[in-house]
Amino acid sequence: MMPQQDQPANPAPLGLMAFGMTTVLLSLINLNIVDATLEKSFVLTMALFFGGIVQLIAGGIAFKRGDTFAATAFSAYGSFWESLAFYWVLNSEPIGLAPAASARATASFMIMWGIFTFLMWILTFKHSWNLVWIFGTLWMTFFLLAAHALRGTEILLRAAGYFGLVCGILAIWASFCILFFEHTGVELPGASRPL
Repeated sequence: MMPQQDQPANPAPLGLMAFGMTTVLLSLINLNIVDATLEKSFVLTMALFFGGIVQLIAGGIAFKRGDTFAATAFSAYGSFWESLAFYWVLNSEPIGLAPAASARATASFMIMWGIFTFLMWILTFKHSWNLVWIFGTLWMTFFLLAAHALRGTEILLRAAGYFGLVCGILAIWASFCILFFEHTGVELPGASRPL
């Protein structure tokens, strides 16, 4: 289906892909599948540009289309990636403008995002099964990362990595489902509404 002339294209596929790919990359680091030194290079640039700026753009387009849920989600998570990347830059070796965050500060950051995501998750039951699972695995990821920050145990980081990996893959799938439907009219698994 082609968008109307006066209405911008659906920003959801782009926003979901930006979120999903960035989340997968960071989760692979949390799972120790990919070398953690990538955090300072690929994840940082991915978080700044694709996960951050692109999601903020998707949020702006969603606002223009009158889609409050998508506008809030994409703008918020775009800001999440921007703030995380900016913290990494400030905390990096050559710059060093910000000291490393304490365990409590990191946990507080993750808990706030976990609460926000949990509240957004409740709203997903009026959207699609894909979103229910994306937001469900995401709030669990945030709370596991908060627990890891406080406890420092590897098992919590790995659990967060697995939930984040599933979340990111589901976001990539949801992006493809929307694109596929808009191009073919065929609804793929997970795209239907639960309620």
